[in-house]
Amino acid sequence: MTTVAPRFDVVIHPPPRLQVCGLLAAVDTMDFATVRDSLGVSDSVLSKHVKQLEEAGYVRVRKATRASRMRTSLALTAAGRAAFDAHVAELRRITGG
Repeated sequence: MTTVAPRFDVVIHPPPRLQVCGLLAAVDTMDFATVRDSLGVSDSVLSKHVKQLEEAGYVRVRKATRASRMRTSLALTAAGRAAFDAHVAELRRITGG
């Protein structure tokens, strides 16, 4: 396991964004609908937070047609994974965990 330098990240810190990153950190990619349902938020609320993460370069959004329906998938970028790991390390440092 690689040790990362703890660093608080204001983009990731709001609870919905932290939850999105936490979900995406465990997988390569996840459907937008699965993330939405896991967080228990509306499409518009999730879209707002995903947009912030995407603008920071932390999340990649891909749209593709599957079974004649448009599907949106989300994935952490390498920068997003590094920022999330550093943010979690800082939260652990702050809380003594």
